[in-house]
Amino acid sequence: MSPNPICNKSSKRKRNLRVKAALLVLTSLLAVISGCSGSNAADPSTDAASGNASGQLHKMTVMLDWYPNAVHSFLYAAQEKGYFAEEGLEVVLQMPADSNDALKLAAAGKVDLALSYQPQVLMARSEEIPVVSVAALVRHPLNHLLVPADSGIKSPKELAGKTAGYSSIPLYEAMLRTMVEHDGGDPQSIAMVDVGFDLIPAITAGRVDAIIGGFINHEQLILDKENHPVTSIDPTAFGVPDYYELVLVAGEQGLQESKDYYSKFMNAARKGQQFVQDHPKEALDILLAHEDSTAPLDPQIESRSLDILLPLMDAGDQPFGYQTSESWSRVADWLSGSGLLSGGTESDEAFLNL
Repeated sequence: MSPNPICNKSSKRKRNLRVKAALLVLTSLLAVISGCSGSNAADPSTDAASGNASGQLHKMTVMLDWYPNAVHSFLYAAQEKGYFAEEGLEVVLQMPADSNDALKLAAAGKVDLALSYQPQVLMARSEEIPVVSVAALVRHPLNHLLVPADSGIKSPKELAGKTAGYSSIPLYEAMLRTMVEHDGGDPQSIAMVDVGFDLIPAITAGRVDAIIGGFINHEQLILDKENHPVTSIDPTAFGVPDYYELVLVAGEQGLQESKDYYSKFMNAARKGQQFVQDHPKEALDILLAHEDSTAPLDPQIESRSLDILLPLMDAGDQPFGYQTSESWSRVADWLSGSGLLSGGTESDEAFLNL
């Protein structure tokens, strides 16, 4: 999180604050005068290529979905290589205090962008939280059903009479029930246990026979490294629609007021992703230099993770981040059928390609 800048009591710094305040007032007056003369100081189309007319960069804040890890490499590459600055942007990347708050913060304009998940965007909109996805970052599910490799379980219906752990999210419970039913099994025959964030210890200690909510680019890799190999079962092979695992989300109001800035952000993000594809090792070095002290990264895990992620982030002939109405419609229909939408939602209004 950002440090609190208002902690200084020295007279010298107080004088500096007064000077800064005076400059801010002067800047505001100049902006008003400029506005009266017919120019739009808030419109990025009137800015200089390296920032606005005063040479300043436009600040944008991005709330990550988790601590910095391989999936965020394109953001740190764009920041480190100056791609954001080339678009006239100063981008601040923040870790969430609670990942459940990211969409609400974006909707309220407290952050400009947030990383979230396609189903959660639709669920939020059904609760009248005004957010819009502006890019599909990971185009396929990372969340798979994970079972011990020596369990003999090959398909979801074979979990009948067994226990499955999930991570506090009703979506994951619905996914497993869909998978079992699609496989010809009885979802009610499986005991679902909410294990919170303890997915790994739950399965390694044998408290559950399977977990859902663990990602193939994280939990599966850690389990393998800790000599607890697991078999992953893809939910899209058993009735769950092929959804965008990770999306980039903006609040409706902020997007309407400053769409050009969001387009500039995506221009830089695409350059960042291209750099990661072309120079994965250097991109990982950049990421590792930005690891959070509270969540140190394992270079081996992150390298393997990036190998998994890059093909899943590739939009083929379309630009990085491209989204289709068919995907949003399929996911909305499944969520509605699973009872996960609290109200009606128009799937075509949930996303915008920039």
